[in-house]
Amino acid sequence: MHSEQSLVDRAKQYDQEAFGQLYEENFDKIFRYIALKIGNQMEAEDLTQQVFMKALKSISSYQWKEVPFSAWLYKIAHNQVVDYLRKKTRQPTTELNEDITVGEDNPYKNVELKVELEQLARALKKLTPLQQEVLALRFSCEMPIAQVAGVMGKNEGAIKALQHSAVQALRRIMVVNAGE
Repeated sequence: MHSEQSLVDRAKQYDQEAFGQLYEENFDKIFRYIALKIGNQMEAEDLTQQVFMKALKSISSYQWKEVPFSAWLYKIAHNQVVDYLRKKTRQPTTELNEDITVGEDNPYKNVELKVELEQLARALKKLTPLQQEVLALRFSCEMPIAQVAGVMGKNEGAIKALQHSAVQALRRIMVVNAGE
């Protein structure tokens, strides 16, 4: 984390190379988080760029708090997603990215995977916003509990409990949906 802190310090001094490195290290994680939240890859690319533009504009006011720099970026991303969803008048729809399902030469397995992804997307929408958030950060962004706690402004115990309840709720929803 010390090297990240020095990288952030350099970026605060308008070192373009340092900010570029922070961008490279975090872009994919932030993009996956946004794409999962809004369900639209093209919009997610735009929002991700906006996150980094906002970060660049305000990096001079960034205060190091012994948590990864990405926690700050996730907070910016979360606010961008909230603003984006507020502007939309209807619920977002999840678009399946064809790249996700490619990899199997068996078309039956591809169709099966698409159906499973659609079922999962519908089930996730039935969770509370906090449950969706914790699952997105923990499993899509592969964040450790401590980092999720920092991003969501909760303690680690609360995050563990929230994750547990989210997984249990998702399991129940998937079982009910499988029976339909």
